Formats: sequence, C-alpha cells, structure tokens
Amino acid sequence: MKLTIARDALLSALERARRVVEKRNTIPILSNVLLKAQGAGLTLTGTDLDMEVRTTAAAEVAAPGAVTVPAQVLYDFMRKLPEGAQVQVEALRSGVLIKSGRSRVTLNTMPDADFPELAAGDFPHTFDLRADTLATMFERVSFAISSEETRYYLNGIYLHVPAEPGAPEQAQGAVANGATSDGPHLRAVATDGHRLASHQVLAPEGTAGMAGIILPRKAVAEIGRLLKPLGEETVTLAVSTTKLRLTAGVTTLTTKLIDGTFPDYRRVIPAGNDRLATMETAALAASVDRVTTVTSDRGNAVKFSFAAGAPLTLSVRETGSGDAADEVDGTYEGEPLEIGFNGRYVLDTLGAMPGKRLRLALGDAGSPALFTPEGDDTSLFVLMPMRV
Repeated sequence: MKLTIARDALLSALERARRVVEKRNTIPILSNVLLKAQGAGLTLTGTDLDMEVRTTAAAEVAAPGAVTVPAQVLYDFMRKLPEGAQVQVEALRSGVLIKSGRSRVTLNTMPDADFPELAAGDFPHTFDLRADTLATMFERVSFAISSEETRYYLNGIYLHVPAEPGAPEQAQGAVANGATSDGPHLRAVATDGHRLASHQVLAPEGTAGMAGIILPRKAVAEIGRLLKPLGEETVTLAVSTTKLRLTAGVTTLTTKLIDGTFPDYRRVIPAGNDRLATMETAALAASVDRVTTVTSDRGNAVKFSFAAGAPLTLSVRETGSGDAADEVDGTYEGEPLEIGFNGRYVLDTLGAMPGKRLRLALGDAGSPALFTPEGDDTSLFVLMPMRV
C-alpha cells in the first residue's frame, strides 16, 4: 500500500473512525483502525465489535492495499502536523511509514485479515431523513436514557412507528421539515423510570411495518456527532431486527441494537391531568437553577406551589445550607397544589424543550406531570414527583 493524502482530509476521516475505538481493549486489534487504499480514496474503519464506523477520504493511491495501525497514535501524530500538509503513507515489512515534510513515524501493524467486520446482513426497512430532523429527535429525548445496567432495555432510545398514529397521549403534529401532520409517525422515546421524553416526526416512506428498535446510548451519541455538521442534508437509515445502519455522506455507521423489550411507556403518560399551568420556559429554568444553589445535590427536591391568580412559587430547604425561594409569572387553572420535582431532572427537561413557553398538566402531588411546549405537539415530557 502506498498513497499520498492531505493531512486535513486524513485527520477528519480518522476523527470519525477512531471515536468508536475503545481506549482499553483486551483484544489488541480493536485498538487499531483499518486503512484500505483503493481507487481514488482511502477507507478507514474502526470498531468495538458492537458498532462500526467506516468513512472515506480522497487520496492519490500509487499502490492499493490494506493494513491496520494504532488508532490513537496515528490520530495524535496527524493532529500535530501543520495544517495543509501533504502526508505519504507506505506499508513496509516492518510496519507503516508515514511521512510529511521532514517528519516521519513508523507504526507497528497487525494483519488486516484479522480485523473484525460487523456483518450487516439484510435490512428490510430503508428510509431517508434530513440530518437535522434526526438530530433533533435524539436531542429531545437522549437526556432521559437510563444508565442503570440492570435495566439494559432502557439504556437507549426506542425508535418506532406507533400502531395507532395520533393516539391520545401525543397528537399528530407538524414536523421540522415542513411536512403536514397527516399520516403515521416515527417516534423516539427514552425513559429511566423517573422521567420520560418523546419526540415524533412524520414517518418517512419505508418505515411501514418496521418493528420497534432500541438504539444503544453510545450509538446515539456517535450518530449525533455525525449529523451535527450536515444540516439539511439527507441521510439514509437501514433497519433490521438486530442492527441499524446509518449512511451520512462519506461515512457509514453500523450498530447492533439492544436485544430487549421496551416497556409500554404510554401507560405512564397522564391523560386526565386537569390542573393546567403555562409559563415561559427560560424563566422557569432560571428560577429552578437559582433555588437549587443551596442544595448539596442538584437532585434534591424543589417544591412547586401552584395557586390560581398567583405566581408559581419554588422553594428548597436544605438542612446544611439554608432555604431558597423564587417566583415565576404564569397562568394556573385548578385547585391549589404543592408538588415536588427533582431539580436536576426539571432542568434537563427544560433544556430539551423547544419554544419559549411551556404547558404543564398536573394531577395531584403523587401523580406524574406532563410537560409540553406550547403550540408544538411533536414533543412531550413526563416527570415523576418527589416527596417534599
């Protein structure tokens, strides 16, 4: 293998491929990235056996071939070369020689034949989405993914097409790319048992009959990084019962799915809460942030006191630090209510909520509360209360 490539192009591709590589591995070759030169480009592949990222970069290939090299070492060397530099890569018997100007390094290699491949298999469902639409779906709900390993089936995002579009718990609504609310929806849901987040878009062609899948947390984070710079570009998703493949520009990510059954989340979404409050999202977030200053743990309970014709009062009592109280203007309809919420969970929810104002539907002090952005029925959030 022998090729010449721009340092910036190689570094960009290497950044995408190496992120999936774990820094500590019991299998040595998993610390490597596969370099494969052919045609007019260089393909780089990284994997952790559960997820694989394959990406390409333009290169002048003098001799095709393939080899694996330590991902982190190669990345560090490329990062320290000057911008705009040209890099020569040549496979030798003793390793891979990398030269740029007066700089050179020889890296140890392992046989490319030993590099594992995440067999894709058949994907019965393939569909396209705008990159920013998919990124928004994940941003709205990923904060609610559980980190509790014993409930592994909650360690990801549940992506599915509900059997009954427009079900009572979440009305059909407009989507980010301007489509109408008619038809079935593709919905993303995440929950850790204390909070739940849901966001939906109009289901693209190709999702009909697709079984629900649980996309792992690591894959969600990596897909988010790949989507961020693409904006309105279209990406392609291919789905089977065990894997998902995302094609975004010159990069393809393939990931195994979580093998489990996501719980019936619709059972915890309140439908009959008749105490209703509206207020500015930013004002509520600022108020919660202020009153939790006195807590030793931002997860401590914040008391929300609602009364018709009066501002919402937030209060915290911390034995070791003191007390804090604040008020937020808004409207409230219903009987007076005092209810507690985890302050950190409230801030996470408000941080993911679109729009300037929110609508809060409450039951009693022991019932889950429903948070929705005012005028936007594509997202909803549920929080379980705490004792105060």
